[in-house]
Amino acid sequence: MESALSEIEFLALSANRVAVLRRLVDGRHTRGDLAMATGASQATLGRILRDFEDRSWIERVDGGYTATATGELVADGFLDLLEIMETEVELRSVVRYLPTDAIDFDLRRFDDATITVPSGTKPNAPVSRVLDLLRDADEIRAFSHAFNEGSLTVVEERVTDGESTFEGVFSRRALDAVADDAGLRRRLDSLLDAPGTNVRVREAEIPVAVTVADDVVHMLLRDEDGVLRASIDSDDPIVRAWAHDTFDRYWNAASPVDEDELVH
Repeated sequence: MESALSEIEFLALSANRVAVLRRLVDGRHTRGDLAMATGASQATLGRILRDFEDRSWIERVDGGYTATATGELVADGFLDLLEIMETEVELRSVVRYLPTDAIDFDLRRFDDATITVPSGTKPNAPVSRVLDLLRDADEIRAFSHAFNEGSLTVVEERVTDGESTFEGVFSRRALDAVADDAGLRRRLDSLLDAPGTNVRVREAEIPVAVTVADDVVHMLLRDEDGVLRASIDSDDPIVRAWAHDTFDRYWNAASPVDEDELVH
């Protein structure tokens, strides 16, 4: 194990080594190609190529270099680990708030996700992020334990103006909370009456707050006390498939909204 760890360290301690190996896995490159792509000096590049040849990770081919089978093996494993660590660093500040029990996809699917956190000047930044997505969406789906005023307002305005369609599944508590406020109740009634709307209510709780705005999946992240801590959104196709499958599961277990049964 120690020798394997030392080889991992050998790669990890040099961004230039990683960059050179990554390019040689893609095909043959000359020293000039590699120097231009990496910015490494000729002396540094020479040492890297010699070290790689000594390990049989690369070989000379037609005046250039290319990765060997073992070089490709090393690159695949190391670059996979690098991708995992890059994703972990991005998620580190919010992982404690991710509803991992409700997520069944590889967290590496969040490698290009947008993470939005509250700040002193923008305490509502995560909600603002989803509102921006809603304002540009033609098709909106949501399943959630809450229906905040901002989202309700934007969705109601876009659907009643014929700019969007909306499907939602909400917990009973979420809809009752909206119906208990006179102003929000009017917006909710307007939304429910709009031809582009289809909403169902679930008696059991929904443990996540997810909005799918066209191709983007947005999730609000709260702590155990219900305090909004962040949001994360992604257009990854696997994340999107998870969101639609989960929506369909909640939808099939929910009932059409009876406005007379909502809290007055």
